[in-house]
Amino acid sequence: MTVRGGVVVVVQVGIAVGCAPLLIGLLRTVRARLEGRAGPPVVQPWRDLRKLWAKERIVPEHTSWIFAFAPVVLVSSALVVAAIMPLVSTASPFDHVGDLFAIVSLFLVGTVFLALAGLDPGTAFGGMGASREMTVAALAEPTLLLAVFAIAGRAQSSNLGAIVTATLHAPRSVVSAQSLLALVALVIAALAECARLPVDNPSTHLELTMIHEAMVLEYAGPDLGLVELAAGMRLLLFGTLIVNLFMPWGIATRTALPAIAIGAIALVAKLAVLGVALAVFEVFTAKIRLFRVPELLAVSFVVAFLAVTAAAFLG
Repeated sequence: MTVRGGVVVVVQVGIAVGCAPLLIGLLRTVRARLEGRAGPPVVQPWRDLRKLWAKERIVPEHTSWIFAFAPVVLVSSALVVAAIMPLVSTASPFDHVGDLFAIVSLFLVGTVFLALAGLDPGTAFGGMGASREMTVAALAEPTLLLAVFAIAGRAQSSNLGAIVTATLHAPRSVVSAQSLLALVALVIAALAECARLPVDNPSTHLELTMIHEAMVLEYAGPDLGLVELAAGMRLLLFGTLIVNLFMPWGIATRTALPAIAIGAIALVAKLAVLGVALAVFEVFTAKIRLFRVPELLAVSFVVAFLAVTAAAFLG
């Protein structure tokens, strides 16, 4: 690894860790303003994390190593994704392992460990949330694979860096039929994977509707801080995946420091716009009923399949 390559990795991981809570804060602030409330400041999630990490670690009785290890796995898998996925540059030293299947598998590792951690204490809410989470993951993960695979044909590779580079060289392909269909499918799957509306409501604790929150009810203190940080990083990484695959302009294609700086600024700007758009969407969107969630994800899978079909026939 060269020095410049190491800079790319450090910048990408730094943005993933540093900006993830700020993205959550931006969402909450914009939602509050649209609802006529003052709302918290954008930096409030970082203040909450600081308080959680300063508290005493409390672990429920009769839990195994899985419960204690799950937050670390969540954060670690997100950090690895941030290091190998093209966030600010397609010339990352780990670009050769930034494969579509590797990225989806790493996201799935975090999901599985969180579901196991929800089951570990033996509570009713944890088991309910874990069951729902695995149902969502079983439908959303194949959609993610198909949606990205639909636009991978122009790069003749499943490597995310190669796909982004191919889009930069052929910008008109973004408005093709397969790209638009893949975008719709990917957005729906990303909302489900990140536990956002209309699939899940991260701001509620109503036991009959929550999915993600049900699995983390037993966490407190530093462990809860890690879980919250991982959730924010997951949202940021899925947002980055969407904007870089379909709006890659500004991303660096080399490891020169000015190009990396421009790529970092472009990424932060695009994530800010995406955060505002997501907040507006959530204000005017209601959570759908739980038994409708599989139907929504099934529709997204069909759309992704149509994107692959369009890519095969239209080229």
